[in-house]
Amino acid sequence: MRKIAVYGKGGIGKSTTTQNTVAGLVELGRKVMIVGCDPKADSTRLLLGGLHQKSVLDTLREEGEDIDLEDIRKVGYGNTLCVESGGPEPGVGCAGRGIITSIGMLEQLGAYDEDENLDYAFYDVLGDVVCGGFAMPIREGKAQEIYIVTSGEMMAMYAANNICRGIKKYAQSGGVRLGGLICNSRKVDREEELIVGLAEALGTHMIYFMPRDNMVQRAELNRKTVIEYDPDSEQAQHYRNLAKAIDGNTNQVIPTPLTNDELEKLLIKFGLYD
Repeated sequence: MRKIAVYGKGGIGKSTTTQNTVAGLVELGRKVMIVGCDPKADSTRLLLGGLHQKSVLDTLREEGEDIDLEDIRKVGYGNTLCVESGGPEPGVGCAGRGIITSIGMLEQLGAYDEDENLDYAFYDVLGDVVCGGFAMPIREGKAQEIYIVTSGEMMAMYAANNICRGIKKYAQSGGVRLGGLICNSRKVDREEELIVGLAEALGTHMIYFMPRDNMVQRAELNRKTVIEYDPDSEQAQHYRNLAKAIDGNTNQVIPTPLTNDELEKLLIKFGLYD
């Protein structure tokens, strides 16, 4: 089983990218579990047809720890197995604790056991690596393969570089590796060239350039992945291609993060700074 975590700046499209990629993997015949690690608990919404899934933390608060796996894991599109970690009450506690609690409970209930026959476990992780809770999949080896969703925008690239620092820090102790960058296009000037350049500087590759298309928004408004909503669309094929790229990817590395000065020089090189 491949354990994959998807990181990136908040709002960059991690959840959308992850769910559509999972839909593509399902078409390839892969059995996938996706664990949403965002307190908003919206990482599985498109796979569940818009259902707001009850999170692990909410279930534990309401029912105690005497629960079954089916209480916290629902079946979604293509028999995808869906889990939402959830978070604490607003203003109380650390949201990262939800990830730690959820993964621990899934392990305790046998979600990762061999008889589950999982090909993939995906973790859709909130934002940047800013605290121990959100870094937990990297730190404790719960995910061995990281993909970073980014764009040609400065803050998205800054977040990608910062995440690479976390990967490098825990690469030896946790065995985690970077599988590549996914460019979720914002139609920035020379965007594809820029992300290829960033990937090369980090010692990795851009595994896919995902063009911007309003089809994604239309599918989301209908509470579906693009592959389910319009399987014959060009955008659906892009997500299938991304799924195939990840499925066949063997290029996992320990990244070489840039200094902030090096990152700015890269932007200057591509003419994004005057």
